Amino acid sequence: MHVTAGSTLARLCSTQGDFRQRFESLLAATAESDPEVEAAAREIIAAVRRDGDSAVLEYTRRFDGIAADALPDLQVPAAALDAAWDAIGARERAALAEAAARIRDYHRRQRQESWQYLDEDGTVLGQRITPLDRVGVYVPGGKASYPSSVLMNTIPARVAGVAEIAMAVPAPSGALSPLVLAAARVAGVDEVWTIGGAQAIAALAFGAGPIRAVDKIVGPGNRYVAAAKRLVYGAVGIDMIAGPSEIVIVCDGNTPVEWVAMDLCSQAEHDEEARAILISPDVAFLDRVEAAVESMLPTLERAEIVARSFAAHGALIAVRDLEEALALANRLAPEHLELSVADAGRWIDAVRHAGAVFLGPHTPEAFGDYCAGPNHVLPTARTARFSSPLGVCDFQKRTSVIGCSPRGARRLAEVASVLARGEALTAHARSAELRGCAGVGD
Repeated sequence: MHVTAGSTLARLCSTQGDFRQRFESLLAATAESDPEVEAAAREIIAAVRRDGDSAVLEYTRRFDGIAADALPDLQVPAAALDAAWDAIGARERAALAEAAARIRDYHRRQRQESWQYLDEDGTVLGQRITPLDRVGVYVPGGKASYPSSVLMNTIPARVAGVAEIAMAVPAPSGALSPLVLAAARVAGVDEVWTIGGAQAIAALAFGAGPIRAVDKIVGPGNRYVAAAKRLVYGAVGIDMIAGPSEIVIVCDGNTPVEWVAMDLCSQAEHDEEARAILISPDVAFLDRVEAAVESMLPTLERAEIVARSFAAHGALIAVRDLEEALALANRLAPEHLELSVADAGRWIDAVRHAGAVFLGPHTPEAFGDYCAGPNHVLPTARTARFSSPLGVCDFQKRTSVIGCSPRGARRLAEVASVLARGEALTAHARSAELRGCAGVGD
């Protein structure tokens, strides 16, 4: 594939008059729904709710080319997970094991514990932390193989104490990645079902035959999966509605050009909608990165996807200094932010909005995708302004605890009565006042 000079990445400069308008266009990426996709997902969900396992079997036959007589035929036996582990190479086993260990160690530090205290009136106040009972993990399947998604979505749930984890992974024409099954074994998945698409989300949310409903669904998927997750939210929890993947690199111009160019390409190879942006005060460095991208593009296996991503959503932005670069990065609120600068740690306090921050030139975003330890399920489309990476807390519930002593009840009764009557909720007031009546012993 040949890419002509200047055709891959847009060039912006913060001192030019059209900068504001052009930069605003970079902020426009959102995880919008497609009405036609949503209508199709809604129809599938309604059918699964109405017809249960027969609907799941029909959609699996229609979309994945798998004809099964009963839903249990689509469950992968535990022995198959063991066989997949044995079938993959020693290097793959070692990589899965080390990645899982690092992810588990990181997420163990996120666990919250229950707490309570006794106030001055003898009233017990506290918070109970309990895990969800049952979680569903969706993993894309077929030609694609995403063992990292299995680890990242499952291990935090296990660390949280979730009792049951059911995984849905499509297997078009029977194609199922041994790496994905091996990852499910390492992560401790309890059930694996070879169903995909909106029908899998509906089955996990509402149950279908032997597939029991879950409390929360996590994991990436195509447009139909994303639409289905939107539609079932409320009946179950979901992790997030993820948009296209994205990276912003802030560089002082001292990182090897090939490193930065490949980091941009690695993000753009996800799909044509992915977004890769480099911001630097060094214009000559931007020129060299652009040349490096054009030179390495023909060597990439997914060159066409990368080129389309760069042409539609990529940018090289020249700024006055690193302070301005960080200000623009905060406005972009990216999924991934690489601080490829000297003494990167001193700039971390300037970062307000990012899903994950990668410090220094030796820390590519790819490490975070697979094995560094923190979760790779991150907020996209500027939602890092108000949301966080997937973690253990997403699989734990917080329950408030209140236990009044007689003295505490009298004190709270007076306050509650005044506020309840102010809201014209007199039954609330009278309920409180009964606890505050004279004669209640201490």
